[in-house]
Amino acid sequence: MSHDNGATEALPESYFQMDAARWTAGRNMLMFAALVSIALCAFGYWQNPTRFNQSYIVAFGFCAATGLGAFFFVAVQFLSGAAWSVTVRRIMENIMITLPFCAILFIPIAFGLKDIYSWTNRATVMASEALRYKANYITENAFVMRAYIYFALWSIWIFSICYQSVKQDKEKSIRQMHICSRWSAPGLLLAVAVGTLASYDWLMSIEPKWYSTIFGLYILSGGAWTFFAIVTLVAMGFRRAGIMTKAITMEHMHDLGKWMFVMTAFYTYIAFAQYLLIWYANLPEETIWYRHRIAGGWFWIAISMPFIRFVIPFFTLLCRPAKRSLTVLGLMAVWAIVVEYIDMYWIAMPAFYPGGPQIHWLDFATLAATVSTCGLVFWGRFKKHKMAPVGDLRFEQSLQFENM
Repeated sequence: MSHDNGATEALPESYFQMDAARWTAGRNMLMFAALVSIALCAFGYWQNPTRFNQSYIVAFGFCAATGLGAFFFVAVQFLSGAAWSVTVRRIMENIMITLPFCAILFIPIAFGLKDIYSWTNRATVMASEALRYKANYITENAFVMRAYIYFALWSIWIFSICYQSVKQDKEKSIRQMHICSRWSAPGLLLAVAVGTLASYDWLMSIEPKWYSTIFGLYILSGGAWTFFAIVTLVAMGFRRAGIMTKAITMEHMHDLGKWMFVMTAFYTYIAFAQYLLIWYANLPEETIWYRHRIAGGWFWIAISMPFIRFVIPFFTLLCRPAKRSLTVLGLMAVWAIVVEYIDMYWIAMPAFYPGGPQIHWLDFATLAATVSTCGLVFWGRFKKHKMAPVGDLRFEQSLQFENM
């Protein structure tokens, strides 16, 4: 529950415009990271293209899942008319808008399909009765075409929502709120339904004989958890740098902690449901996926998942004081991001290295390249646009927000 704590001192709109020198410093840092990591990726591709593509699909999946989680929850904020999140919603929107730019990050995958997906070998497909039924679906042209249809649909909705949001900074009209809400309703369907199809194509089809109808929610829940972790870290970074300290209060940090706690529980529910259904049915074509992920060195990651994904973050964030401690929130946010990457690695890599993890420097280079590129997109929007949606009619209510 929450209530408004009365009137607050009016803040000028210039308070929510990032200083040009600070923006430039952030841009330069991200640009340097992007250039160095992309150069390393280029060298790695020249040296070992197969390993580059295998590492890259993990990094790409990590960024795309995060953007997808952002899309879903920004739409939820507009549809629910949430007031608490308004002061941090521009951060959320800027994370969301990285998803359409993942279409550019998809290009290396389109050219490296043969190193990632066994179904690109048509002899393998026709030799398997299970895959022959999917032969017309899992073709290289259809795969790439579907990917860009997904990105086109997401882009239309995401750019439309972001356009109306920044337009409201000047218009200060309820009309933009209504338009964003109307876009957000079908946007939820696109996030879940199209996100599920994308997760089937990009990650599940790495092992094309395996299937799980709940896999899309598994990926979405992990991405949403990472999304809230990033929002938390950015909000903390802003506060530490003296940015929007009067707008992003401990009350907002408390609610972000609640959301990280909720996503911990929701992810665990989805992951356990998937495991339980497959274990109960005990069908070889379904259980094979888990058997691959408990073989050799992968066993130690599999056995640690309930602890690093649920037990540690759930019980750490369970009590109210923990969700109001910036130290705890920061640690748990970093924990969530690291564990999400480990999970994504555990999803993809056993198909390539069944004996156990084979850590390679390209794993880190590809992750740095994709994350820094998305970071540039995220940071770039702070140059022209306000750091908070000051035109939202619930903005003052968000400034006064207080947990009870």
